[in-house]
Amino acid sequence: MRKQWLSSVLPVVVVATFAATAALAQSVDTARIESAGQNDWLTYHGSYKSHHYSPLAQINASNVGNLGVAWMHIPGRSTRGLQSMPLVADGVLYYSGSYSRVFALNGATGEVIWSFFPELDEALISRQTHSPYNRGVALGEGKVFVGTMDGRAFGLDAKTGKVLWETRLLDSQKLTVGFTGAPLYAKGSVIIGAQGGEWPGRGPIFALDAATGKKKWEFLTVAGTDEAMKTWGNESWRTGGGGGWMPGTYDSETNTILWGTANPAPLYDWSGADYKTQGARPGDNLYTSSVIGLDIDTGKLKFYHQELPHDAWDFDSSVGEFVMLERDGQKYVVHPNKGGFVFVYDRNLAVKNVWRLVENINFVKDIDPKTGALIGRRDFPVGKVTEPPLCPFIGGGISWNAGSYSPKTGLYYKIGQEWCMTLDIQKTTPVTAPQAQLNIGADFKMVPPPGGEIYGHLDARDPITGAKKWEVRYPEPPLGSVLSTAGNLVFVPDSRGVLHAYDAETGAELWKHNNGTGHQGGIVSYSVGGKQYIAVTAGFGGMLADEYAPNFGGVYKSMPRDDGALVVFSLK
Repeated sequence: MRKQWLSSVLPVVVVATFAATAALAQSVDTARIESAGQNDWLTYHGSYKSHHYSPLAQINASNVGNLGVAWMHIPGRSTRGLQSMPLVADGVLYYSGSYSRVFALNGATGEVIWSFFPELDEALISRQTHSPYNRGVALGEGKVFVGTMDGRAFGLDAKTGKVLWETRLLDSQKLTVGFTGAPLYAKGSVIIGAQGGEWPGRGPIFALDAATGKKKWEFLTVAGTDEAMKTWGNESWRTGGGGGWMPGTYDSETNTILWGTANPAPLYDWSGADYKTQGARPGDNLYTSSVIGLDIDTGKLKFYHQELPHDAWDFDSSVGEFVMLERDGQKYVVHPNKGGFVFVYDRNLAVKNVWRLVENINFVKDIDPKTGALIGRRDFPVGKVTEPPLCPFIGGGISWNAGSYSPKTGLYYKIGQEWCMTLDIQKTTPVTAPQAQLNIGADFKMVPPPGGEIYGHLDARDPITGAKKWEVRYPEPPLGSVLSTAGNLVFVPDSRGVLHAYDAETGAELWKHNNGTGHQGGIVSYSVGGKQYIAVTAGFGGMLADEYAPNFGGVYKSMPRDDGALVVFSLK
């Protein structure tokens, strides 16, 4: 009797699941991502507006205390934890794990629909500094898109996980870099940027045809135009850097891809104040540590702003969402920079304002809010950096994890990191040939800010002016992304492993849950069958998280570096 019951029920479950994915195959396109419907989470930041906000309100400030674990998924082999952002379409949740593994799960139950484990060269992966984490996938045209550590991009059938196309974009055996960030799907193209800030490549950003995987165009973030080539003295563009290792967004009104780029190499320069003419890479080093606008059809550069000319601190612009919003008839783009500043632009990346999220900043005295020009920059010659230590720490005043803008409250919720570092600048031989490890050019060590302690904070700010409404402090900087919802809630997964829910208007803590390991990845909300869920990735490790045990001790000494889980919550 039991066997007969199973045989009659299981096919129904499978058919229902595949029916959901069949809807996905027909309907996830640019228009749907742009409209950002309530039930789904279709791209890295939820929609092209990059609000990282859910309009769902079933879970709200009055009932969040009843939130409990609905289901969990263990991806396995979570070397250096989990850093990915889940996506959801038509009841199916997609996410990636270490080694560029991809999973499709029933969003209501966690049942595995399919999984994809790309074959990777283990010897290559072991040589790579940033291996083997992956930060996410993209959805479009019935496919799931993912980049791999060995320089390939895949288009997978969203219903079955079958490989529909595979394209090699980088010679990772030669350069030992690949793709860690999520792709972006828009207008029939898949956009993905390579790692590269500390390697002698030229930081390419690629566009592929979503249907076939054929490369459409490639933009070099290092000396990619005649104008840019002139800003790398002594042919120092050969030392490379750049790359757009986190996803940008798409502005359909101007047919433009907005993307942030990484630092030049070597990471630290010994030029001192003479950086325009001396040192490892004389000049401004365009288009590193910049925000750029590319024509989505051709890859041609339309406009840009270099947030940090001749970046000598590794405070690059590849981190940070491009928050698209309107106020008083004006259209703005809000973009956080790793240095701890938040830049406000118009849609053509002309500076409208610059404001500080972080208190401990001394790599510059300030940034001009009208022009974006750096004021009183600190550039270092060879040797130990004199007091005070450089602030912020190499991990940034702002990390790569997402903030959130709530159209309901009008507030921007963002994590700030208060920490500093000692430096010993070294004069290195220019590296112009592929190498296995980072071209840093200095020894460094995390230290507390002068006269204070290391801490992190969640701020609720006006996104245009930077005016602060409230703040929540943490003993160590959180490394997870932030989610706000129409339920008047803000969710923050912290580094100790606790997921917090706050009142979006006041910052009062309303609920918390310990997931058992630190967070350094994504958090989203979605609905299946009329029920709202909150999904968060847990699992610590990676280059920044590895600093926590030696510097903070405590729970981080015993926290595993090779575990991970997707934890999904709903109302009990």
